[in-house]
Amino acid sequence: MKKKFSVLINNKINKINKKIIVESDKSISHRALLISSQCIGVSCLTNILESEDVNNTVTCLKKLGVKILKKNEKYIVYGNGLSSFKSPKKNSLYTGNSGTLARMLFPLLGTQSNLKVKLIGDESLNKRDMKRIIEPLSKIGCTFLPYKKNTLPLTIKGTGMPLAQKHIETIGSAQVKSAILLAALNTPGVTEIYSEKISRDHTENLLFAIGANIKVRKVKNGNLISLKGQKNLFSFNLSIPGDPSSAAPFIILTLLTNKSKLIIKNINCNPTRIGFIKILKKMNANIKIVNVKKKFNEPVGDIVVKSSKLKPINCPKNLVPSSIDEFPLLFITSSILKGVSKFTGIKELRHKESDRIKSIEVILNKIGIKTKSSLDSFTIFGNPDIKIKKKIKVTPKNDHRVAMASFCLGQLIGGEIIINDFQTVNTSFSQFLSIMKKIGAKYEIKK
Repeated sequence: MKKKFSVLINNKINKINKKIIVESDKSISHRALLISSQCIGVSCLTNILESEDVNNTVTCLKKLGVKILKKNEKYIVYGNGLSSFKSPKKNSLYTGNSGTLARMLFPLLGTQSNLKVKLIGDESLNKRDMKRIIEPLSKIGCTFLPYKKNTLPLTIKGTGMPLAQKHIETIGSAQVKSAILLAALNTPGVTEIYSEKISRDHTENLLFAIGANIKVRKVKNGNLISLKGQKNLFSFNLSIPGDPSSAAPFIILTLLTNKSKLIIKNINCNPTRIGFIKILKKMNANIKIVNVKKKFNEPVGDIVVKSSKLKPINCPKNLVPSSIDEFPLLFITSSILKGVSKFTGIKELRHKESDRIKSIEVILNKIGIKTKSSLDSFTIFGNPDIKIKKKIKVTPKNDHRVAMASFCLGQLIGGEIIINDFQTVNTSFSQFLSIMKKIGAKYEIKK
């Protein structure tokens, strides 16, 4: 059981002038652990994110018979190749709050005929839609029980004869795309995915780097990905870069705090992950990415941010998939700018740990910001002179992004904001508060 605590904010942050390192990329940490478990040999993974979500990935893999040791801050994964999982005790696994873990474990379990495993999530994850991966995995021969149920807990019964298929991915979900690719690893023949919308491509990059038989080519309005299955993969050594989503709160605070400058070192700058930087630049942000080097097909660099006079935006739809996790921060940013900002094509936000459009709209309305929303859009009527006149309580509903965005809002406008259940941030970013303190954020922890 997580120890619950709240965070109280009474004062605004002052001038920022620091160099920081944020925690490691969560998406790549998950993928490196899961894919190394399917390789032959011993993989060495440095700088793995030690958050609750990733710790649950390690625990699940160990329960599936994968030997994983931690030595000198490195995770050593002893892979036994494709289709090498063993049945866990009681045939069940706990995936916590991590949609990535659940949606990427299902395909690895589902292509082993000897496995029948139930996946269970926490209160938040058990409400999230799994239909998006049930459909393509059922198409290749996996069985999900109970029938017609689309949320966890769910049991998957593996198939010994997975069938290579052609899939069309229309949501723009990297998790769906990755689920199909991970299933394809142990599926004979060539699996194809036509991805209509560009989404994060860490799975493709890592598989390509370790020699999987994968090809990606651009076609009209998307990508065509093909993977020839049942090719042995071999162990690898990988150092995980910093997470751009974890850098985002610090970028926002620096941009909106006078006379400030921040350098964030060693960040994954994959184009599919930094849409929020492109959006902020359209809003007149002074942000530069420097010292870029490619590591395992991922561009890694330093982000330099300076105070900027931002303007409202009509956000381009094409930047939505590459900034999906940062929209709560973009919403709170827009709320304190003069003018109207509009975001469309964002209905995917309603299927995250919480309905993030609704969650942020409730918070903004509480502080007096006028908003308008639909299933797929959010309009914010910004007010740079907004003042909190009474104590505001925020309950993030097990959504770490909402909790962090609320924290940043409090730092930018002052007043009295109390954010309950702030421990949810530990699912992705356990050092969030300590790094905030380092740059000068003011807050109190209430237990």
